[in-house]
Amino acid sequence: MSNKAEMTYRILVVEDDDAHRVALDRHLSRSGYDVVACESAEQALARFGAFAPHLVISDIRMGGMSGLDLLSTLIERAPGTRVILATAYDDMQLAVDAMKRGAVDFLMKPLDLDDIDEAVQNALPQPKSEVQEADPTEAAVMPNRLIGRDPRMVAIYKTVGRVAATDAPVLILGETGTGKELVARTIHENSRRAKGAFISVNCAAVPESLLESELFGHLKGSFTGAMADRRGRFELASEGTIFLDEIGDTTPAFQAKLLRVLQEGEYYPVGAEAPRHTNARVLAATHRNLEERARVGEFRQDLLFRLRVVELELPPLRDRRGDIPRLARYLAVKSAVSLGRPSPTIADSAMRVLLSYDWPGNIRELENAVMRAIVMAQDSVLRAEHFEVSTPIALDTLPPELELGLRPLSDMERAYVQHVLVQTGGHKLKTAEILKVSRGRLDRIIEKHGLTADFSEDQPRKPGRKPNGDRKPEHNELSA
Repeated sequence: MSNKAEMTYRILVVEDDDAHRVALDRHLSRSGYDVVACESAEQALARFGAFAPHLVISDIRMGGMSGLDLLSTLIERAPGTRVILATAYDDMQLAVDAMKRGAVDFLMKPLDLDDIDEAVQNALPQPKSEVQEADPTEAAVMPNRLIGRDPRMVAIYKTVGRVAATDAPVLILGETGTGKELVARTIHENSRRAKGAFISVNCAAVPESLLESELFGHLKGSFTGAMADRRGRFELASEGTIFLDEIGDTTPAFQAKLLRVLQEGEYYPVGAEAPRHTNARVLAATHRNLEERARVGEFRQDLLFRLRVVELELPPLRDRRGDIPRLARYLAVKSAVSLGRPSPTIADSAMRVLLSYDWPGNIRELENAVMRAIVMAQDSVLRAEHFEVSTPIALDTLPPELELGLRPLSDMERAYVQHVLVQTGGHKLKTAEILKVSRGRLDRIIEKHGLTADFSEDQPRKPGRKPNGDRKPEHNELSA
């Protein structure tokens, strides 16, 4: 590694799994760090004073004191202590609490060595000439209702953690159904405004003639039908957060009035002669390309600059297929509760269908599909026939291995069969039909080339073991 400085950084590792602790100790030691590895939080506290680590890396769930309790104790005893927490569990609220208490980063298990190296380098104190005042709010956050381990989602969680403690305007981009309002609510719920109101307004759903009254309010008699004074959404959200969804669908005339709110914190209710003031934090979202709309004069450039102090872009579901199994199971439980049904299980055949579909409506479409499947199923098992989704197989775009050129036939066969398996979500029967081979021959090809046909997100685990605890670290991965 190139991060060796004139001084040797000291890292305290806390992990109750012997194999994982040894592996992490070995990797960090080889990278040039002075490492002390402890098997419990209690042991780590006993060693902390004499060792004086620059960084602590701890598992969250351990026997005895948890990593979360260890974090609180260290921050209390030595304010400014840098702590990275890691977990294999999908208990996102634990992570939210941890980051609020001062952890500098959060890693999902299994731990990739490159991710560990990057997190460690970012967390360690920089040389005096480069150091900036540390912000304890700049930490990763895994909100309890945002689901996913895709690296792009984890990056979003971290940004959410950073912006939640500020009042900076945030512009959330993404296709319809990707969860833009959910991200906005998560920012609000983890901010100092959490006790205030969260007011959501879909700007595209309110007629243009009523949008100004809806947001700014109106006085009695200001227009036909105004029978009484009415408070607007900005006034209702004054100590909380206002979320302006589909902001890209508003008119330039309305945008000018919104710009004044962002610049001056004041607005005029319809029919009012004196301005009123608001302290509401503004979050906005759109599925449109605001840069393009600004270029053609359909969106004010100055408003765009004001709205996107921080910009978050949510990936479509088709670009993070690895999260589909976890999302589908979560939505199945959620939908079953709302329908008064027992929590269902999703059959492998159904999961293959879900993995092979492109989900143009994203998470919202997935939720509707899961809810319909629960309604249609006669028992608590959701099967492929319960999901009405088409599964187009896009074979027009081939992997680089299949580009024209001299390649051994066996290499071409391996690359093409693996490509089709990926496109079908590991559905062997469908793959065999596309390749025009028997199922038996497909199995032989898979075995011959050591191909992967299982794209399920979770593997069966031995009872009583921690997730990923039944195998040793391999290659560039630590299941610490």
